[in-house]
Amino acid sequence: MFLPLLDSNCVLLLLATWLFSQGRSEIISLESGNIDEILNQADVALVNFYADWCRFSQMLHPIFEEASNIIKEEYPEKNQVVFARVDCDQHSDIAQRYRISKYPTLKLFRNGMMMKREYRGQRSVTALADYVRQQKSDPIQEILNLEDIKTLDRSKRNIIGYFEQKDSDNYRTFERVASILHDDCVFLAGFGTVSKPERFSGDNIIYKPVGEHAPDMVYLGSLTNFDLSFAWTQDKCVPLVREITFENGEELTEEGLSFLILFHMKDDTQSLEKFQQEVARQLISEKGTINFLHADCDKFRHPLLHIQKSPADCPVIAIDSFRHMYVFPEFNDVTTPGKLKQFVLDLHSGKLHREFHHGPDPTDVAPGQENQDIASSPPESSFQKLAPSEYRYTILKRDRDEL
Repeated sequence: MFLPLLDSNCVLLLLATWLFSQGRSEIISLESGNIDEILNQADVALVNFYADWCRFSQMLHPIFEEASNIIKEEYPEKNQVVFARVDCDQHSDIAQRYRISKYPTLKLFRNGMMMKREYRGQRSVTALADYVRQQKSDPIQEILNLEDIKTLDRSKRNIIGYFEQKDSDNYRTFERVASILHDDCVFLAGFGTVSKPERFSGDNIIYKPVGEHAPDMVYLGSLTNFDLSFAWTQDKCVPLVREITFENGEELTEEGLSFLILFHMKDDTQSLEKFQQEVARQLISEKGTINFLHADCDKFRHPLLHIQKSPADCPVIAIDSFRHMYVFPEFNDVTTPGKLKQFVLDLHSGKLHREFHHGPDPTDVAPGQENQDIASSPPESSFQKLAPSEYRYTILKRDRDEL
């Protein structure tokens, strides 16, 4: 949703409202000397990273403070919920620490740990208050009958914990992991006599992958070791190949990595499985240098048209470098050893971009064939349009790699 441009009088009125309300607000100003202590002690903290000269930040100030006042009445105990702010001009070290690239940015913290997903919803008092209430809700569904396990939604990833007692270090660690990853997995837990049949060797945690017949996986590490438990659960809940939607597109583009995307029909699970297997086989070493994604052909018709394809052509593999899009020549070649990896390496080396300007590299020309300096014509990036909008944020300009 685009925000209308406000004239200077409206901005001044909003700013004046904010200044007038500061006396009754409990927004905490964070700086290098207090940020770690305050965030570590807060069950949930919503932090506004802003700049005073940014008009969107000015517009948010009174809204953020009114939401804070409402939530404070509902959660009056200290450290239940903390609303805080960082003046990024005054504390550029903090802005750099949290990789702030636009103003305002609203980030959520739990017990000092920054959540992967920032707040990108509507900037209204109601929306912000509802968001915080949602974050305070229990991320774990309690199992009251083991028969309920048979009716789980197997289109989702499920993490199930079986514990003797709710008041235990094992469950507290499980609860902490769930509070961070509940957007990626469904978390459930059973206790006491309900969970006893599943606790033949003590408390345990299992993962039920997507698919009715997919086998369960058991966590074998220490149940009280947060780092081990979190790493194992994150590996199960956040797949190597993620789905891109219009809801998470802004978040994915802001990660700053090019996209390797499989466009496929929603019910074409076979092509998706093949792509997932080849990404794991050929490209695991490239994790962190490019995002592996899949997209619904019907929902993303426009990017397909951009590369002169339609849903009838799916499955289609393409790279979006945020400058140009490049098509993998033939989907069936994805299983050819090294073929998909070379496609990605050609992006990193600049070969795909060079061929855009100068045609095929001389080394790609057959012996005896004349090298013609004819440029290919990959279209401009389509997914760049999902990036944060200048109608909603002040974007900090940063040079992007030419690739």
